[in-house]
Amino acid sequence: MTNIKDIIIDQPLAFPILKIAGEIGDKHKLKVFVVGGFVRDLFLNRKSKEIDLMIEGDGIKFSRLLADELGVKKIVPFKEFGTAKIPYPKMEIEVASARLEDYDESSRKPKEIKYTDIFGDLKRRDFTINAMAVDILPDTFGELYDPYNGIADLKAKRLITPLDPDETFSEDPLRMMRAAVFASRFELAINDECLNSMQKQASRISIVSWERITAELIKILETDKPSIGLIILQNTGLMKYVFPEIDIMYGMEQPKEWHHKDIFYHTMQVVDNAAVLSDKMELRFAALVHDIGKPKTRRIHKIKGFTFHGHDDIGSRMLQKIAKRMKLSNDLRDYLIKMTILHLRPIALAMKGVTDSAVRRLMVTSGEETDDLLTLCRADITSKNPERVKRYMGNFERVEKFMQDVVERDKFRAFQSPVRGDEIMQVCGLKEGEKVGQLKSAIEDAILDDKIENTYEAALEYLFKIKDSFLSIN
Repeated sequence: MTNIKDIIIDQPLAFPILKIAGEIGDKHKLKVFVVGGFVRDLFLNRKSKEIDLMIEGDGIKFSRLLADELGVKKIVPFKEFGTAKIPYPKMEIEVASARLEDYDESSRKPKEIKYTDIFGDLKRRDFTINAMAVDILPDTFGELYDPYNGIADLKAKRLITPLDPDETFSEDPLRMMRAAVFASRFELAINDECLNSMQKQASRISIVSWERITAELIKILETDKPSIGLIILQNTGLMKYVFPEIDIMYGMEQPKEWHHKDIFYHTMQVVDNAAVLSDKMELRFAALVHDIGKPKTRRIHKIKGFTFHGHDDIGSRMLQKIAKRMKLSNDLRDYLIKMTILHLRPIALAMKGVTDSAVRRLMVTSGEETDDLLTLCRADITSKNPERVKRYMGNFERVEKFMQDVVERDKFRAFQSPVRGDEIMQVCGLKEGEKVGQLKSAIEDAILDDKIENTYEAALEYLFKIKDSFLSIN
């Protein structure tokens, strides 16, 4: 049996935990293994963020013993599954009893748990690359269990289930999304049998909670090339269930002057571009949804061909319902809406010519997301005509340079009328209400349009100049 003790010792955070866990198992005559993703990552030379331990015995009881040794006061037990999490600050630790599971067709939660040994536990795993375990008892520390040839599959860059994929995916349909995650994260090819099974069973993803679906989608967006996983979702029919607003883009044509002819593949390119430019998941998500309003606004023009007038506004409105359905946080929802409704603004400035007042307006509107908006716009440039891109980028870089100027950016992010609402009410004899806001906005617009200087004196003088015309309107 292969021994990988030296590889584990080279994991400075994990090795002490595994050593202690193995000693506890030896003392209590329990077989203890580290399993799943941790073992896979050892062979990929990747640092794991979590440790999954498997016990031939009572996993919850073992987790309490290990927590005591690690100085953790409380564990988080899941009695129905025989598992527990140990909230250890250095690494996430989960302990589980070796088990087999029987599922009900209407739920991904197991209806029956049967305790088993290492071999029974590994065969219930999702993919062969995760169906590996390493013994961590002192006398056998480092011995590898790989009954389904996960190492060979890793080397061959293929993703395959230990058992019949129909059974594997039917038991837990979320595994189909995890296939897309792993294929994207590790650039693995899903074998044909698994792909066919995913196509047959795509509709079963509907029994999975939206929180779980969204979590896996986010994992895809966090990979180096998210389009790999997203295209798998599309080609297997899963996208229709997990993100129908993206699915409908597939095969839908658009003018190819600036973009890929197909809206779906243009979107995939924008997401990948965003992934190259930024590690920020939220920005990559914005790249995925920035054109989400195009299918609803697509019209045929006699000269221009297809048009999508107002797709930025429609898309931002669609995101309200999408965010609610997908259980997105309020912060992420608001970010996506803002980026979607503004994504054309810098491009429009670049194409029409740049004026200081127009750029200032955009800076005030985009606020703290100014840099992200610029990155999204760069990612949105997918024309295959280099000369056209070069001409376009000349003006766009003028916009970008102005907006990235630290002094101007900070100044306008905090911008508002130097004459405050209380003083407007006093000067005009008004009570708090709509007209006060209108006068304040008029002063701000005058500053942004370079009609007056951004000073208190100029703003007050302008207020006296315009107040009568506002007050005369009922």
